[in-house]
Amino acid sequence: MKEYTPGVALCVGLFTLAYFLSDVLGRAIEGFNPFTASVLAILSGIAVANLFHPGPKFAPGIRFCLKSVLRFAIVLIGVRLSLVEVGELGATGLPVVVVAVFTGVLGVELLGKLFHIPQKLAMLLGAGTSICGVTAVVSTAPVIDADEGEVAYAVANVTLFGLLGTLIYPYLVPHLFPIGKQCGLFLGTAIHDMAQLMGAAASYKELYHDETGFATAAIAKMTRNLFLAVVIPYFAWRTRDQARSENGAERPPLLPSFLVGFLLMSCLRSLGDYTLASQGLALGFLAPGSWEYLLHVVGKVLGSTWLVGFALVGVGLNLKTEIFRGLGLRPFALGLSGALLVGVASFLTIKVLF
Repeated sequence: MKEYTPGVALCVGLFTLAYFLSDVLGRAIEGFNPFTASVLAILSGIAVANLFHPGPKFAPGIRFCLKSVLRFAIVLIGVRLSLVEVGELGATGLPVVVVAVFTGVLGVELLGKLFHIPQKLAMLLGAGTSICGVTAVVSTAPVIDADEGEVAYAVANVTLFGLLGTLIYPYLVPHLFPIGKQCGLFLGTAIHDMAQLMGAAASYKELYHDETGFATAAIAKMTRNLFLAVVIPYFAWRTRDQARSENGAERPPLLPSFLVGFLLMSCLRSLGDYTLASQGLALGFLAPGSWEYLLHVVGKVLGSTWLVGFALVGVGLNLKTEIFRGLGLRPFALGLSGALLVGVASFLTIKVLF
């Protein structure tokens, strides 16, 4: 355990700095703050990696944050995703999410062949574009054995184009749909990352005073996140024979243990929400306030903020500038095409169903 200490301490320290700096900037900037803790975590890791070049003693702890800590975080994030909320999208809302997700996954992979992008990089871009941005990228990477360069390109892509969508879509959606559920569905399916989506949805609510659209956007995004449990096994299946032939090792499992934990936590959340609605107590013994507080601490504060934040610093620490030499701008062209493809698919599906 001692060998992990320097790297873990570096990740924890940099994310703590990023978290409080983001809070300061959020107070100073009126409206949406693009410098979320997640973005600053990656940027701080990149800065330290390329300016100070941490030595080999930091590597074990950084790997630990990128793998073990991230996987535990994904398990905890499962408690934020309720099947009861999925039901709230209704018979018309859920198909919009399904079409957006699978258009991103399959469409980006097909476009990757057209752009002559390596298969694993295209898969990472598809996961990030269709599910939940950087979290989906770093969750998929170890399952398909992607290298640092592929992760670097994918993270840069989903961060950049997700941010552009965050800044543009809140002003665009009222010109595409009536104010309300349709606007929320589009925001929830077309913007990559959860933090980016909530920023965009908050800007939209402030501009148009639409609580329904805001709530629908959040539920649609949470529903998209549930598809991690489908998309990661799909990518594992696509690459497992290739992985075995390359290194002679056993094929990776189609459903990794951290995804099993993610699903179990989601089922626990769903059961708690159901018992709260039907009996007045979550799981038969937790009052509404206690249940909400527990979900907030476990899922948001610990899981999707701090533990994921430590892993994102690790992502940044592995992103050396020389990694970006080679493929040039083609992955960014694919990332832009994928983001637009998901947006168009979401737009058309909403128009057909509503």
